[in-house]
Amino acid sequence: MDIGEKIRNKREDMDLSQRDMATLIPMNQSNYSKIERNVQEPSLEQLRRICQILKLDPRYLLNLGELESISQSDMKLLADIKTFMKKHPIETRD
Repeated sequence: MDIGEKIRNKREDMDLSQRDMATLIPMNQSNYSKIERNVQEPSLEQLRRICQILKLDPRYLLNLGELESISQSDMKLLADIKTFMKKHPIETRD
């Protein structure tokens, strides 16, 4: 399952529309739709907001359980995400 499909499934499980998600991120609905269809990759900030809104672990979205298949560019992206997440922790609401 790819990132867009995981995001879409969780969004639908939470009964949110694409418009709802785009408003919460914030971004326009057309670009959000492209993320779910894997036409466009989310920025780090958009990925952080998506994970925050949907209460998803970014490791799940990025298939980090499959480390043997991660390329050097993926490793750089992961390092960037780790740095970004340290600066902008995900707040949890119970």
